[in-house]
Amino acid sequence: MEWTVVVGRYNPEEPTEPDESLPGPPPPFARGFPKSYQEYAVDLPPHAAVLDALIYIREYVDESLVVRCACRSAICGSCAMWINGHANLACKSRLDKFAVDGKVTVEVAPSMRAVKDLVWDMTAFWQKHRAVMPWLEEKGPVPEREYRVPAAAMENLVQEVSCISCGACLMDCESFAVNPDFLGPHALAKAYRYADDPRDAATEDRLTRYSEPRSGIWECTHCYECVQQCPKGVAPMDQILKLRRMAVQAGQTDNNGTRHADAFADSVRHTGRLDELALVPKSYGIFNIGANLKQLPGAWNLLRAGKLLSMLHGPIPGVQRIRDVFDKVGGRFGGRRDGEAIDAYDRPFHRL
Repeated sequence: MEWTVVVGRYNPEEPTEPDESLPGPPPPFARGFPKSYQEYAVDLPPHAAVLDALIYIREYVDESLVVRCACRSAICGSCAMWINGHANLACKSRLDKFAVDGKVTVEVAPSMRAVKDLVWDMTAFWQKHRAVMPWLEEKGPVPEREYRVPAAAMENLVQEVSCISCGACLMDCESFAVNPDFLGPHALAKAYRYADDPRDAATEDRLTRYSEPRSGIWECTHCYECVQQCPKGVAPMDQILKLRRMAVQAGQTDNNGTRHADAFADSVRHTGRLDELALVPKSYGIFNIGANLKQLPGAWNLLRAGKLLSMLHGPIPGVQRIRDVFDKVGGRFGGRRDGEAIDAYDRPFHRL
């Protein structure tokens, strides 16, 4: 069966001007580096993978095509790339599942720096990985043999160790696309694997580091792209939420993220709806004039969309039923009962 493979080509030795006539990537992704698109026709069976097509092109059609691959078994992660606008492993992506009208487009994700053609520079990826301290700090005296840990204590970490460091989650991360300082889903999923390990002695220091503004756990905007695109089911966003819970429990609450969650829950609990007008000043601090002024463009967009409530709005009818739910759930972002301990961020409202 014949397929058309459209390849985003980039050669640093022969730079090209970006073709503004072509549609760019969807927001919030920018166009990124200038590249040209070249079409190739390949004759392969329907079950063939996108990587099979790229190797065929490189070996029999155009030997100048550069593609990175190794195991061809979805283990090494080296063939991650954008396929039809989303990150996937080329070796795991069948042509008959991804082609639209017989055509499939492959390229380096626009948020990544291309080295050449389909190979992207992983330097920033590994820098973020190292920044989360991906090792254990020893607790107490070193045992004569191995550290013994109950199997039940490691059950929460089974999902994270499945990560193959392919970078697919970071490619599609919308927070990283607009904020390159964000550690990203891959690094933070790895971070949880060490922070929640009972053998580690640096959990408190880790949580302080992971809660840093601009780069840490509160920069995730819940776009769910990392959950959807991870080829191994690691669900990095879920691990980020676990880190948030751990950080709040450890007292890491003097940050915009925790204040934002507090304000979100408080607004819904008292009025039954989200008060966008109060959300920003309560998150950044009422007297943080500079940070609040930076949000004015977003406030204007909310106003045009009719999402800003009147300053005099009252609770919705039946709001007591919502308050009852908060009281039953409890916890920091739920209701608080007299004499009840606050179980910070450890209840169903942790996703707020």
